[in-house]
Amino acid sequence: MPPSRRKPTGSGLSPLNLDAIPLASLVLVKGSEGYFVDAVTDHLLALARARDPDVEVTRFDAAGYQPHQLDVITSPSLFGELRHIVVDGVDATSDAFVTDALAYLPTLDREAGEVTMVLRHTKGVRGKKLLDAIAAAGLPVVQCDPLKRDSEKVDFVSGQFRAAGRRASADAVRALVEALGSDLRELASGARQLIEDTSGPITPDVVERYYGGRVEATGFRVADTAIAGDGAAAVTLLRHALATGSDPVPLVAALAIKLRTLAKVAAMRGRGGATAGDLGLAPWQVDRARRELAGWTPEGLASAITAVADADAEVKGESREPQFAVERAVLRVAAARAGR
Repeated sequence: MPPSRRKPTGSGLSPLNLDAIPLASLVLVKGSEGYFVDAVTDHLLALARARDPDVEVTRFDAAGYQPHQLDVITSPSLFGELRHIVVDGVDATSDAFVTDALAYLPTLDREAGEVTMVLRHTKGVRGKKLLDAIAAAGLPVVQCDPLKRDSEKVDFVSGQFRAAGRRASADAVRALVEALGSDLRELASGARQLIEDTSGPITPDVVERYYGGRVEATGFRVADTAIAGDGAAAVTLLRHALATGSDPVPLVAALAIKLRTLAKVAAMRGRGGATAGDLGLAPWQVDRARRELAGWTPEGLASAITAVADADAEVKGESREPQFAVERAVLRVAAARAGR
């Protein structure tokens, strides 16, 4: 019997909501955020095993695929066992896999049958004809793009705590993001450690106890102190960070991030309809930046941003003394806040 006609209903699935991603005859997991790609793959495997603990799992790389291999893997089982197939490297696929997969698509219903398949495509446009055909067939497509905004990373970490039934304050979540940076694997691992190793509400003190020595956290402490106008304390923190192995590049990056946030919030003052979301910031980030802007003038902010831009170029190759370049930037930022 021919497969039923399907409307394209498989798009719009988010890796941030795994429970909404169904097991299907074929699921395309697409995007460059490796953490999400792996999380969705693991979720679908768990669903397959929930259907049948003895499901036969096959995994292969599309780059090394040989013609008609798919016919063998997906052929009906004599005893009706369920099978789950994971295809890696579809972004480097052989032409043979595209040909065979395109021939396989018309035989599929959207619902999971005896065979379920996950295709992983993480970069580039190779195999685009196949990707377009999967989307047009209405099969599930999960877009796994990196989280670029700080607010998205905060939401991600908050979701980790919420899924585990743990309360975490907004400041604690921000502290964890600042401590571990933008790598989602590290953020998820850090959240999991706090969930498993602590009890009660997760506060900034808890995060500090576990991750206060991380390079990124050190950078933000330096930046916070410099932006407050305390140049001597900021330099003391900076020298300690450098002495314990911190690299100048993320230290300058922390200064740049803080100043960009201040500049965005300062610009909101002249845009009555602008919201935190318009700026890619969480409400608590806006509130904090408003407090930190006290004592800053537009001229001072512009001077500080210029100082950090100069330091960024120096630590990335234009100076033979990158540590001195960071120290000079810290002092210039603190002085700009104080109006000196």
